[in-house]
Amino acid sequence: MASLKEIRNRVRSVTNTQKITSAMKLVAAAKLRRSQEAAEAARPYAERLSQVIGTLSQSVDSSTSPLFRKAETTERTLIILLSSDRGLCGGFNSTLFRRTLSFVKANEGSLGEVVYAPIGSKGAGFVRRNALTRLDGWENQEAAATIELARTVIGSAVHAFTQGEVDRVYIAYNRFESALTQTPVFEQVLPLDAEVLGGTSEAADGVAGPDYLYEPSREALLNVLLPQFLDTRAYGALLESVASEFGARMTAMDNASNNANDLIEKLTLQMNRARQAIITTELSEITAGSEALKG
Repeated sequence: MASLKEIRNRVRSVTNTQKITSAMKLVAAAKLRRSQEAAEAARPYAERLSQVIGTLSQSVDSSTSPLFRKAETTERTLIILLSSDRGLCGGFNSTLFRRTLSFVKANEGSLGEVVYAPIGSKGAGFVRRNALTRLDGWENQEAAATIELARTVIGSAVHAFTQGEVDRVYIAYNRFESALTQTPVFEQVLPLDAEVLGGTSEAADGVAGPDYLYEPSREALLNVLLPQFLDTRAYGALLESVASEFGARMTAMDNASNNANDLIEKLTLQMNRARQAIITTELSEITAGSEALKG
């Protein structure tokens, strides 16, 4: 059995750890609120822009744009992997990494060679540990979901796609559902599919949409909106990933704080028992000494 001093030191250590995890929970909760609001506010705009792109792409010859180009055979696929720079966020990263490997294995016949562009130090570590091919990457972003980062990431992917370095581009990230639930998502970004984009339009739902007049032409408008559309998709994925990270970290730190509290209670019980044993031993020694003096 551990000595009373050792148990007291453990109680002090666990108490200090609980203070840290409680503080991290509060910080994550404060950041989660802002990140959740940003992610939810970006969804309607992204959905509506997708509808506009879908309507335009079905009414013009989209094959003139290199972003709609489909290779006859997919020889190389790029996966943009959104992760965190820091740990202590439960299964936020590990779940996404496992699902990514499962996704690649399930589609190995259609993806060709898979290369990665990790965002976040944890994603970069995952690529190194598994000896995966890295095409590009961005580390030490500290949960920064900015439109500038989104443009940089998607710009690199578009360059690789238009230059023929890759035939497909996916974004893998955690979609925010709640503080307790984050769902791994794999979205194909390139090549764009007019039919898939058009599937979100009003006409695809059997509802006749209004007949708009465009100035300048539909082709010119589509060429202007496509880069904005890709930036929006990448930015939305970043916002979802950051909100999911803070939600996962808040939940993980809450669980850690509760576990620390349970451990403190057990250690306190052990400490009281050890103290009681010492007191009982001392009383027995005093009684024995007193009896010896009387005898």
